[in-house]
Amino acid sequence: MSQLPRVAPVMAAGWPDVVDELDRWRDAGRVATLWWRDDDAVAPSAMLDRLVTIAGTVPIALAVIPAEAESELVVWFSRAARSAAGPSLVVLQHGWRHSNHSDGGKKSEFPPKRHCDEVASDLAEGRSRLTQLFGTRALPVLVPPWNRFDDSFLPLLRDCGISAISRVKPRRAASPVPGLIEANVHVDLVAWADDRGFIGEGAALGSLVGHLRARRVGSACDEEPTGILTHHLVQDAATDAFLRRLVAVTGAHAAAHWLDATKVFVPTTLAPA
Repeated sequence: MSQLPRVAPVMAAGWPDVVDELDRWRDAGRVATLWWRDDDAVAPSAMLDRLVTIAGTVPIALAVIPAEAESELVVWFSRAARSAAGPSLVVLQHGWRHSNHSDGGKKSEFPPKRHCDEVASDLAEGRSRLTQLFGTRALPVLVPPWNRFDDSFLPLLRDCGISAISRVKPRRAASPVPGLIEANVHVDLVAWADDRGFIGEGAALGSLVGHLRARRVGSACDEEPTGILTHHLVQDAATDAFLRRLVAVTGAHAAAHWLDATKVFVPTTLAPA
C-alpha cells in the first residue's frame, strides 16, 4: 500500500473555511459528498420530528435499535417516508439491544470477549426484526452501539445478512473483509465527555473541513463520503441551529452533495482506501 501524504488536522474552523474548502473541490472539478446518520431511534418523538424538519430534503439514515423498536416508529416512518417535502429516510441496524457487554473500560455490545455464536445470534435477530418491521427500507448495514465492533467478528456479518458496517473516524479500507463495505461518520456533534450538549461550532466545522480536506489531498479515502452524526434524543437548540446552517450552506454550494445511504453503501461506488 502506498504511503498517504500527511495533512495537519483542523482543530477549529468557521463557516468561511467550509465555503473555501468546497470552493477548492469545485475548482478541482469535483463534488464533495456527505451523508447524515442519526443514532438510537426506537419510537416517534418531538425530537425526531424536529430533526426531520431541520433536514428538509437532505436524506437521513436512522440507526434503529432492533430489540427496542416500537410499532409506532414503523407508522411514523411510513408517514414520514411518503412526505414529498421531507427527507429520504432509511433504517440501519443499531446493534441488537444496545447493551454493554464489556467487563470494563469502553462500552461495547460486541467486545472481543463475547463468543462468536452469541454475536452472530444477536446480529441475525436484529437483521430479521428490522426487515420484518421496515421491509426493504431496512438496509443491511450494521451501526454498532458506541461505534465499537471488534474486527474479529467482521467475517460473521455476511452470514447474518449484513453487507456493510458504519463506525466512526476515517475508514482504513472500503472493504475491511471480503464482501463487506465500510462507510463511517466523521463529525459527531455531541460532547459526550462533557454535558452531552453541542460540541461547538468551531470543533464541528474543524472536523468537517478536516475530513473534506484530507479526502481532497488524498490523505484519507477520497471516495468515503463525509459523515455527520446526530443523536436526536439528546439534541439541543445549539445543535439545531448548526444543522440548519449546515443544510443551508451545503445546499447553496454546487460542490456539495448529500447522499442517500442507499448510495453510500453501494460496492461499485467505493474505491479501496
